[in-house]
Amino acid sequence: MAQKAQKYFMPKPPAIVFDLGKVLVDFDYGINARRLAAHSRCSADEIRHALDQSALLHRYESGQLTTAAFFDEMRAAIGYTGGFAEFCRIFGDIFTAIEPMIDLHARLRVADFSTYIFSNTNELAIRHIRENFPFFAGFDDFIFSFEHGAMKPELKLYEVVEQRTGRRGAELLYIDDRQENIATARPRGWQTILHETPEKTRAALRTLGLEV
Repeated sequence: MAQKAQKYFMPKPPAIVFDLGKVLVDFDYGINARRLAAHSRCSADEIRHALDQSALLHRYESGQLTTAAFFDEMRAAIGYTGGFAEFCRIFGDIFTAIEPMIDLHARLRVADFSTYIFSNTNELAIRHIRENFPFFAGFDDFIFSFEHGAMKPELKLYEVVEQRTGRRGAELLYIDDRQENIATARPRGWQTILHETPEKTRAALRTLGLEV
């Protein structure tokens, strides 16, 4: 007689680590590309190409460029004629909240879970989010690529997460929308959820015994 399959649960994680872009907030470089194009010699499509996953943006988000140096290189690349303050305001304003995930995070906080943000990002993006999205203040700590000279999926940045949280292995549950970022966490024993939709992520949490 066949035995009934058993359902195994990972231990409840005391620390939950969220990616930021496409998990808690959506973003669209087309927004700032269109606004910058009004003050540049390049079209919006050309500016978006200069930003989205570009070598220049990678240098900025990995801490190789200060914000002032990034502005100087962008100004030269696209022929931007506006001022620094205007550029900073335009560049950061590309985000919209993913409300079901914001609600999920709030529920986890009510349930006394420690939560962290772990993101490939830049100073201007974080400045804008801090000023405009109140949920952002509700995390225990933040690990940003531009502050540590490395970007996911580089191992160095995962070690920073472990140092900052004081957690290791299955004591960490990591939610990210990119498979390559998840792939670095798994060999370290982290619990992981590949985020596709808020509904699927919530279901994955329930599978792990987190009823939120």
